[in-house]
Amino acid sequence: MAGADFWKDQQAAQKVLQRRKRLEGDLALLKRVRTQEDDARVLVEWAEAGEDVDKDLAPALDSLEKTVQGAEFQKMLGGEHDRANAILSINSGAGGTDSQDWAEMLLRMYLRWCDRKGFKRDITEIQAGEEAGIKSATVLVQGEYAYGYLSAEVGVHRLVRISPFDSNARRQTSFASVFAWPEIDDNIEIEVQEKDLRVDTYRSSGAGGQHVNVTDSAVRITHLPTGIVVSCQNERSQIRNREVAMKVLKSRLYDLELQKQKAKLDVIENSKKEIAFGSQIRSYVLHPYRMVKDHRTKYQEGDVDRVLDGDLDSFVNTTLVARAKGTLGQAVPDED
Repeated sequence: MAGADFWKDQQAAQKVLQRRKRLEGDLALLKRVRTQEDDARVLVEWAEAGEDVDKDLAPALDSLEKTVQGAEFQKMLGGEHDRANAILSINSGAGGTDSQDWAEMLLRMYLRWCDRKGFKRDITEIQAGEEAGIKSATVLVQGEYAYGYLSAEVGVHRLVRISPFDSNARRQTSFASVFAWPEIDDNIEIEVQEKDLRVDTYRSSGAGGQHVNVTDSAVRITHLPTGIVVSCQNERSQIRNREVAMKVLKSRLYDLELQKQKAKLDVIENSKKEIAFGSQIRSYVLHPYRMVKDHRTKYQEGDVDRVLDGDLDSFVNTTLVARAKGTLGQAVPDED
């Protein structure tokens, strides 16, 4: 950074600044662990010597435990793209209007989770349902380890409740899928030729309000060789919408290429299984009892409202730990 020509390439300079910020964060975490450990040791020694330090010792140990857990998760999220921003996609499945309403509930849950984590989130594309809710939505989540955390949420999510759209107040089961891709850095070569693209522009429409800016500059890009379609209608500039859509397309093409290179056909099959019964990773039951249960880890919470309000860390962390230990189970149907 001390070089005279450091700022000549603004893009490269920003990447260096981001790398420095990450390294400084790692060093600060190590320093915090050591400081809290030293403080706790001193308090333990005083307690053993007969000093009355109970009111200070318990908070010190709790703080140290929380910091160590955070450090362990950072070490665990050591994959090639775990530290990257994430592109989150939510799609409604079987269940009609209830499913579309459920997809919007999931969108709200993840947006609130992002706010809790201090992540920046932008809805780049959203398709409203016919009567209520949404058919699909794409969100760019920006923050340290955004993809690493959200990779734990990939799969089918199931909702069981008394349907607010059923005049007979019957119990309804709805499904929605969640996928996540890492946002690919511009320096990774993904060849996209103009002849392979169909670019359509249109007036954005849908729920409006908090979701989109209604403009005449929405962009939809179709990658003809793969059939991948991406859209962006969040920005007021058509050029900016195209840039964001191309970034999403490159990320999805990169993800597709990784799957081909690694020949993990089973991974592809599992991630794109039918959004219906027998394939969910988590169930959110509001009737006849209230419970959120992850079928892969068996972890469950009784406070459904708190979870739907974005308090997902317990589920995400439990899944990441199980994955690191090799004990993560398969998606299974709920027993009820």
